[in-house]
Amino acid sequence: MEPTEPMTTLVQTTRFHADRRPDTPAVLCEDRSLSYGELHRESNRIAHAIRSAGLTEGDRVAYLGKESEHYYEILFGCAKSGTVLVPVNWRLTAPEVSHILQDSGTRLLFLEEEFAPIVERMATAPPETVVPLGPDFAAWKTGHPDTEPKVGATADTPVAQLYTSGTTGLPKGVVLAHRSFFAIREALARTGLDWIDWREGDVALVGIPGFHIGGLWWATQNLNAGTTIVAMRSFAARRAVDLISDLGITTACVVPAMLRMMLTEPGVTAKDFTTLRKTVYGGSPISESLLEESLAVLDCEFAQIYGLTETGNTAVCLPPADHVPGGPRMQAAGHPYPGVRAKVIDDEGRELPSGEIGEVCLHTPARMTEYWGLPDKTAETLVDGWIHTGDAGYIDQDGYIFIRDRIKDAVLVAGENVYPAEIENVLESHPGVAEAVIVGAPDERWGERVHAFVVPVPGDRPTPRDLHRFLVPRLAAFKLPSAFEFIDHVPRNPSGKILRRELRDRFWGDSARKVN
Repeated sequence: MEPTEPMTTLVQTTRFHADRRPDTPAVLCEDRSLSYGELHRESNRIAHAIRSAGLTEGDRVAYLGKESEHYYEILFGCAKSGTVLVPVNWRLTAPEVSHILQDSGTRLLFLEEEFAPIVERMATAPPETVVPLGPDFAAWKTGHPDTEPKVGATADTPVAQLYTSGTTGLPKGVVLAHRSFFAIREALARTGLDWIDWREGDVALVGIPGFHIGGLWWATQNLNAGTTIVAMRSFAARRAVDLISDLGITTACVVPAMLRMMLTEPGVTAKDFTTLRKTVYGGSPISESLLEESLAVLDCEFAQIYGLTETGNTAVCLPPADHVPGGPRMQAAGHPYPGVRAKVIDDEGRELPSGEIGEVCLHTPARMTEYWGLPDKTAETLVDGWIHTGDAGYIDQDGYIFIRDRIKDAVLVAGENVYPAEIENVLESHPGVAEAVIVGAPDERWGERVHAFVVPVPGDRPTPRDLHRFLVPRLAAFKLPSAFEFIDHVPRNPSGKILRRELRDRFWGDSARKVN
C-alpha cells in the first residue's frame, strides 16, 4: 500500500480513509465488522459526547475492557476531542487499576461490564463519569453529530498515556504524542525500505492487546495505511490459527510466547498459515530454536522489532533478509530504522566503541514526551532526546544491536514487563516476610518466570501457599511468583545494596545472553 498519505495525526486517519474507502472493513472483531466510513462517523460522535461530558483538551479518558471495535472508535474519538486515551490492562487488580485512574487524573472511564467488579472493589472513588460499554453505549453516542469536531492537534499533541510497571513499585504513565504513531512508517516510506510494510488488501491480526504499545502501534499502523485489522478479544492460540486460515490474514504482530502456543496447538500444520506473507514479532527475546521452527512452519517473511513504550514501540528492526537459520544476525535485536540513532554508554555516560557492552540508548522521533507527573524520572530516562533503555548490549561494526542482559531489573513474562520492586513491596507487607527479592528465571513457555527469594520473620514462617493467596488479590496474575524459595539472608555488597545478580545467576549460569 502506498505509504505516503499526508497524515501527521490520528485525527486525520479516519477522515482520509472514509473519503477513499468508506466501505472497506477497518476492524473485524468476532462476528462484527466496522467499515472506515462507520469508524469515522462513530468516532466523531464519541468526540462530541466526550466534550458534552465536560472534558476539554488534555483531559484523560480511560478504557477498561478487552479488544473490540469500540476500543478503536474511542481511540479516534479521544484524538478528535483533544483528550488523551489511557488504556488500562484488564488483567490488573483493583488496587493497580485504582492507581492508574488516580495518577492519570482520569475524568471519564469507558468500562466493559465484565470488569465493573474491579472498579467496585477500588478503595478510591471511580472517575466522575463512567460509560458502560454494553447495550447503552449506542444510546450514549446517539444524538451527537457525526461530523468531525475541530481540534487543534499537531504531531506533538499527546494522544495516549500507557502505564509501564515501575522500578520503584508504582507504574508510570508514558505520554505519547501523535508522532509516535507516524514517525517510523514515514522513515520507511522515505527510504523505500520494506522491513515492515502495509499493502492494499492486507488483513492484519492484532495479537497483542491494545493496552500494550505493541498492540496499539500495530493497529494504528494498519489503520493509517487503510488495511483491515482483526482484533482478538484476548489471545487464544487455536482461535488465532483459525482466524489466519478463515479470514485470509496476511500479516500478524505477536510476541514469541504466542508463536510457541500456536505451533504447539494440536493439529496445527503449515497449511494453516498459507495466507501469511509477514509476521512481525517482539516484546521479548526469542530463542533461536523457536525462531527457526517458526520460519519453517509459517513459511513467510519475519521481522523482529525492538523498543520500549518510552520509544513509542519499535526503534530497531531485524529485517526479513537477516532471518537466515544459523546466520550471524539471528541473535541480534536488529538495526535502527532510518532516522533512529543508537549508542552504547558506560556507567559514566561515555559512548563505547563497537563490540563493547554497556547500556543501549536510542534516539527516535517516536519517543515519549514524558512520564506523566514525574519530571525527575523523565529526566533519568530521557536525556537530550536519548531514551536510556536499561538494557545492556553492544553494537557491532555494521550497526546491529545485540542485547545481552538488563541493567534495570525487569522480568519479561510473555512480553509483559514485571518489575521486582512492585512485587517485593507487596510481598514484604505480609506479616511473615522480613525481606523479599524477585528475579527472573528462564521458562520454556513464557520466556521468563517470576521467582521469589523470601527471608521469613523469625518464628513466623509462612508457606508458599500462604504467600500466593496473599498476593492474588493484590497483584495481576502475570506478576505472581511461580516459586517461593526461603533463604536465611539476602546477599548484599559492603554498601548494603542487594546483589540481585548473584541470585539471578543461579538460574542463568554462564549463558552469554541472560535474557530468554
